[in-house]
Order: sequence, then C-alpha cells, then structure tokens
Amino acid sequence: MVLASACFAVGGIFMKLSDGVSRPLPSAAFLLLFLLGAVLQSVALRRADLGVVYIAVLGLEAALTLVFSVLLFRESLSFARVLAVLLIVAGVLLLRRE
Repeated sequence: MVLASACFAVGGIFMKLSDGVSRPLPSAAFLLLFLLGAVLQSVALRRADLGVVYIAVLGLEAALTLVFSVLLFRESLSFARVLAVLLIVAGVLLLRRE
C-alpha cells in the first residue's frame, strides 16, 4: 500500500509537470506511475478488504502529495491543509485497527 501511494503521489508531480498532458515525457511518466500504483494496489487487495486498502492508499497519497507540493512547488502549507491531512491519516489508522 505504501508503494502504491508513493507511485500515485509521484505520478501527481509528473501530472503537474505535464502541463495538462501537453508535455510528452512528464505525461508518459505520470501515466506509467499511475498504472504501477494501480497494479501495486491490486496486489494489496489480495490480502485486505477493498474499503480499507483503497482508503489507506488514498490517505497516504494525500499526505505524501501535501509534502511534495510544499517542497517541490512551494505551495502554501496552511493550518487547514495540515489538519485535513491529519484527519485523513487518523481515519486510515482507524480503518486499519478494525
């Protein structure tokens, strides 16, 4: 699940760099990373419930994407954004405990 989340988050970086799918190399990179992320998520689904894996991958992806967006694109890091991601991660942790 962590690798799938990382693929989706890094794919998001290349999605932004693709400039609306107008740049071929970043576009190919994000498509390949999203495909790899989906394959890794599919493998994780063999051992866990759909709802848990899907939400866990999305939650981890959200946290990674927030960090990447601040570090790489100098996007703002507001209290509301941090709180939102913390709530998502808390929800993921609650799902994993079930």
